[in-house]
Amino acid sequence: MKIAVLPGDGIGPEIVAQAVKVMEALRSEGLQIEMEYAHIGGAGYDAAGDPLPEATLKLAQESDAVLLGAVGGYQYDNLPRPQRPEQGLLRIRKVLNLFANLRPAMVYPELVSASSLKPELVSGLDILILRELTGDIYFGQPRGIRTLENGERQGFDTMHYSESEIRRVAHVGFQSAMKRSKKLCSVDKANVLDTSMFWREIVTEVGKEYPEVELSHMYVDNAAMQLVRAPKQFDVILTGNIFGDILSDEASMLTGSIGMLPSASLDANNKGLYEPCHGSAPDIAGKNIANPLATILSVAMMMRYTFAREDIAQRIENAVRKTLQQGYRTGDIAEAGMAKIGTAEMGDAVVAAL
Repeated sequence: MKIAVLPGDGIGPEIVAQAVKVMEALRSEGLQIEMEYAHIGGAGYDAAGDPLPEATLKLAQESDAVLLGAVGGYQYDNLPRPQRPEQGLLRIRKVLNLFANLRPAMVYPELVSASSLKPELVSGLDILILRELTGDIYFGQPRGIRTLENGERQGFDTMHYSESEIRRVAHVGFQSAMKRSKKLCSVDKANVLDTSMFWREIVTEVGKEYPEVELSHMYVDNAAMQLVRAPKQFDVILTGNIFGDILSDEASMLTGSIGMLPSASLDANNKGLYEPCHGSAPDIAGKNIANPLATILSVAMMMRYTFAREDIAQRIENAVRKTLQQGYRTGDIAEAGMAKIGTAEMGDAVVAAL
């Protein structure tokens, strides 16, 4: 298993270090894991003047999977757009053709009271949000800032999806639903956007190939409301890039903390980039207080999807579960009066449970 390790910026190096501890523990048992490090995001800009240096991209292309921390930092906010850390993340997704972003949101019994919603609304929650990752308004052209004839400046972006882009991610959605509860809700804004009308048409067509799956459609604004009103009505949510970005962050709070949400970004052959859903949190970087569990759970997803080692994936997830059962908490998931431990200590606890 050749894995490119890209710690990135902010808390990225701290949380990735804990996931690496887990992989080193597995390697010590005989699992053949080879890890090589490279820069991305602000670290890439600092090292090579590029948020996705050529050497990093080459390593990612040659590896079986990529483990990524997070990108971004206040010191990079005034850079030209092509040099900003986030552009490195967008580019690696695009170049590797990682079109399917899987974001599970499940509530561990031990963290029910950490959710911002009532326990009866989130207890037993298990949702999979499937976000299309390489199209939509984040990549659409033309885009930019222009001056109109009247002298007023205007910012503009373009939203579009091709039929093939929608079809391929829809197939992943229906196939995921077949392995779960056979329910898929496609989220769009078809009452306003032509792109969404087209999305709904194509998803409906693909759905005919999966007659066992119950397909429903929901406008994104209603979906945002329903996620906090009655989240357990959902099983698999299929949506586009920008809507998926927003809804998956909202869903993170159902679980108690965005620090609990892993993700997998896959190509057509299940090569993947694995990262926590949260950002680089520069305000807490270097303080040993970030929650590394989403990154560790991302390694479990790596074992499941890229390496087809369900046994190892479940071992890692069970180790996280056991760690929570033992009462270990970082600050973001600790309740009042609970003892808190640091990032490194949480990593050690998971390794011990493993």
